Amino acid sequence: MSSCNREGGCGGDMPLVCLTDYEEYAKEHLSKATWDYYAAGADECCTRDDNLLAYKRIRLRPRILRDVSVSDTRTTVQGTEISFPVGIAPTAFHCLAWHEGEVATARATEALNTCYITSTYSTCSVEEIVAAAPNGYRWFQLYVYRDRKLSEQMVHRVEALGYKALVLTVDVPYTGKRRNDIRNQFKLPPHLKVKNFDGVFQQETAAPEEYGIPANTLDPSISWKDIYWLQSITRLPIIIKGILTKEDAELAVEHGVQGIIVSNHGGRQLDGGPASIDALPEIVDTVQGRIEVYVDGGIRTGSDVLKALALGAKCVFIGRPAVWGLAYKGEEGVREVLQILNDEFRLSMALSGCRNVAEINRNLIQFSKL
Repeated sequence: MSSCNREGGCGGDMPLVCLTDYEEYAKEHLSKATWDYYAAGADECCTRDDNLLAYKRIRLRPRILRDVSVSDTRTTVQGTEISFPVGIAPTAFHCLAWHEGEVATARATEALNTCYITSTYSTCSVEEIVAAAPNGYRWFQLYVYRDRKLSEQMVHRVEALGYKALVLTVDVPYTGKRRNDIRNQFKLPPHLKVKNFDGVFQQETAAPEEYGIPANTLDPSISWKDIYWLQSITRLPIIIKGILTKEDAELAVEHGVQGIIVSNHGGRQLDGGPASIDALPEIVDTVQGRIEVYVDGGIRTGSDVLKALALGAKCVFIGRPAVWGLAYKGEEGVREVLQILNDEFRLSMALSGCRNVAEINRNLIQFSKL
């Protein structure tokens, strides 16, 4: 166990050295309802757990004597250079983990020069996030609402603020069944709100609420034609988050989107679907470089990042680990989590004989004969 006391101060004798150290700290220090909310998977949590186990099943084929005295972890996403191929996935309610919330996450991501996908369900507004980290590279995660005007206003807001892409989450026609949230009757505490919708839903105070906004706000009728609708109201690149099959990957390319995030929503939606890293290869093979493919779900070490890139991901995104960093020490904690992944990734690259991300390819992966 890490040497952290209950008051939130950490003794210097036992530094946190890996992402699971931050997870343990967060579990100890967050309230049960908050921890359960972040940790939740759908139903029996099979997919949530498989996201992690799938990485452990993948073996690397390291090459040696390749002069790895100089290494370069930089890459680009949608044409913009980032310092290493790990960004922050959209997760909700950062103020539950740390009082500054998404503002701290934004500053940390800006400091490490990587990509932060801001969640619609933020406890800070998109304006506050931009003000806190004016030079940060940001995408905005979007849901399509029954009231299309609501989605349209958000799109125009973030476009005007300099967000560089829209990430459309497509795996939530309805919210998955997360048992502990039901048991805990999870609700945002009264002092927090979904800041981007401040004032929008005021009139419906008596209506049943789901995760901070009125139930049934999300539109389950969303379909491929809504991609065309979104393209008609914005010039930003559109990235679809939540694709797990080659058929949908092909449809995404045909509908002219600029990227795909292979994702099962951290195992929080359909239980019994594939681990995202297991779905990645068929999607990469189908897309064949026509658009960029990213992956989230289950990344906990630098060698996980290396495996994802070897299987064809351009970049990976982390969700829960960013929240654990926040719970530990706000902006500084998120920076530490990102720095650990950066350092571990650089080391794994070198130990497998790769000097830069261009040298990472599928030859690195041992396909086990199962």
